[in-house]
Amino acid sequence: MDHIRETFTDSKRKGRPVLVTFVTAGFPTPEETPDIMLGLQAGGADIIELGLPFTDAVADGTLVQQASMTAIKNGVTVHSISLMVQEARNRGLHIPILFMGYYNPIYHYGEANFVADCSKAGVDGFIVVDLPVEDAVRFRNLCVGAGCSYIPIIAPCTPDDRIKLLCCMADSFVYLVSRMGVTGMRGELDTQLPGMIRKVKKLGGNPRVAVGFGIESRDQFLKITSVADGAIIGSCLLNDLARAPSGKRPEAARKFCLRMRGIRDHADGSMGLGQNPRSPPDQTTLHFVGPKKHTVTKRDIPGPYGGQYVPEAMVKCLSDLESSFRAAVKDPQFWKEYESYYSYVGRPSGLHKASRLSAFAGGATIWLKREDLNHTGSHNINNALGQVLLARRLGKKNIIAETGVGYHGLATAAVCAKLDMNCTIYMGLHDMQHEPENVFMMRAMGATVLPVRSGAGSMCDAIDEAFRACIADINNNYYVIGSAVGPHPLPAIVRTFQSAIGKETKAQFREQTGKLPDAIVACVGGGSNAVGMFHPFVGDKSVRLIGVEREAEAASLGGGSVGVLHGSKTYILQDEDGQIRKPQSIFMGMNYPGVGPELASWKDSGRATFFSATGSQVLEGFRRMGELEGIVPALESSHAIWGAIQVAKEMGPKKNVVLCVSGRGDKQVQTVAEELLLLGPDLGWELPGRVPLQDGTWASSFQAVDSDLLQI
Repeated sequence: MDHIRETFTDSKRKGRPVLVTFVTAGFPTPEETPDIMLGLQAGGADIIELGLPFTDAVADGTLVQQASMTAIKNGVTVHSISLMVQEARNRGLHIPILFMGYYNPIYHYGEANFVADCSKAGVDGFIVVDLPVEDAVRFRNLCVGAGCSYIPIIAPCTPDDRIKLLCCMADSFVYLVSRMGVTGMRGELDTQLPGMIRKVKKLGGNPRVAVGFGIESRDQFLKITSVADGAIIGSCLLNDLARAPSGKRPEAARKFCLRMRGIRDHADGSMGLGQNPRSPPDQTTLHFVGPKKHTVTKRDIPGPYGGQYVPEAMVKCLSDLESSFRAAVKDPQFWKEYESYYSYVGRPSGLHKASRLSAFAGGATIWLKREDLNHTGSHNINNALGQVLLARRLGKKNIIAETGVGYHGLATAAVCAKLDMNCTIYMGLHDMQHEPENVFMMRAMGATVLPVRSGAGSMCDAIDEAFRACIADINNNYYVIGSAVGPHPLPAIVRTFQSAIGKETKAQFREQTGKLPDAIVACVGGGSNAVGMFHPFVGDKSVRLIGVEREAEAASLGGGSVGVLHGSKTYILQDEDGQIRKPQSIFMGMNYPGVGPELASWKDSGRATFFSATGSQVLEGFRRMGELEGIVPALESSHAIWGAIQVAKEMGPKKNVVLCVSGRGDKQVQTVAEELLLLGPDLGWELPGRVPLQDGTWASSFQAVDSDLLQI
């Protein structure tokens, strides 16, 4: 930490501002990173921020995203980045180095090991984009104990009391985000920026302030540093590196810094500056104690799960949302308005016996909770209606949503049309190509459907993009998340509106039988229908709660581990380096690589149990529901159907199992037909509509929808 403080002191003494440069480790190649760092030093950079790549960086703009994905494809890990720093130090790099990244790779590596190993390699400090206050206090103490600095982030929307708290945590400088939104170059600076800098200095006791986000020219650098102590520049540097040919990138880094410094290039291009090692770290151990009264992230879920692992720009918005949500749920008028739309939605949905499916199972009686009969064909409209009404209560008219297979997108588009709200839906390109009918219907209801081309083009990538869009205009946009995932209070909000399923089931079953069911079965992707079905029964210990996930290797609860994704700590699919593994299958609504934090808590406590269904087992559930009950279910629901058959067999006669049929399958018949071309003969199932070809293979009589409908 002394190394960074000395850098600011020395720059002030020389009458020049601190230049902090950001570059993603491993971009464009891992081999060039040490040379690029030396080039930045040779050009006049005072501090280097080295970005730790992460698959789902929701606060990063396009350039930083692309650099991160390139680095991940290049095999970059925390360990290999430490080796890059070590090599650069051995070759003469002496200016401070900061690691900047997201929490999950750090958590997966182990916080204490991460700080210790990085410090030994020559790292001077850390910036963690999405670390909540209570975790940051612990992490800061680890940093200080290793002689390193912890740099907190302050956003334009950060409240005054939180600014004071974050400045108390700063031992070298604070990172002030110049504007709301994600990283990236901007043509003009926010006119409010000088006032924000003065405000932070006044409230924080005159801390050193470095400003980042959107700085792309020397003129902007000089304007910012006329008020601040330093400026952080990243996206335009990455742009220069991306355009430079291989072998010329270290020189491009050097020239970039010279340009920002306003220095004419007279150097011979040499990268080395001799052996001038960094100052040894101060090993004095300090323990931060914040103000006695301050607000920390709330957890309304037992155990370690949930939380708010989000960029600073989202903290105030989430706090306002929580206040509005808690006021709404206590307001009888809000629920009166919500229920006034029940005739539009189709609530209450039916509950009835599946007599032929029960006979096929040969055990307990299976009952069907018919969420597939809701308007737009799924349970998703329960949540969409509640959240859009909540957005209107907050005075926001721009609704953002993500969708996988299309059910949540359809529900949100329908409610926005009904309530006269603007609607933008992000959908992975892969999913759009497989569900053109749903894309057409969303657009027919007035929604703007935008393709997400990043990553695997799946639901997880659509959630990333929806979060970025929300952050970009957080004062006017409201993100209607589709599942019970994300930062607090989003999982609680989704659970509250989806609990209509379980509440109705309990009342209907008692009315028809005079008792409670013996088991409840629901499919589990992110978990919105499961948490809504299960929650009203959690206190009823006689009722088993059973969730059915994807095949084992893609099951978050069955095959994942604890980590942080989209602002919440829960079970996720991740590799050995803490990068997110994104499943790809025909079950697009189940392709989220995590699960709601409440389900994670129930798994650990044993209150709910979970098992997996293979692809062929899911298709078997789809088949049996159609042939025996005359219901064509969604593929997601078919997981639970197969699971309910197994549970009914296990429980035996005189028991009752309620199955949540979360969605209907008419919008997925093309997908099923294509899959049965491969699996149908092995399953002994030949649908009408499959026609033999001369070469002995089979084709589907379903005609593909014209790709022009995608309009992408």
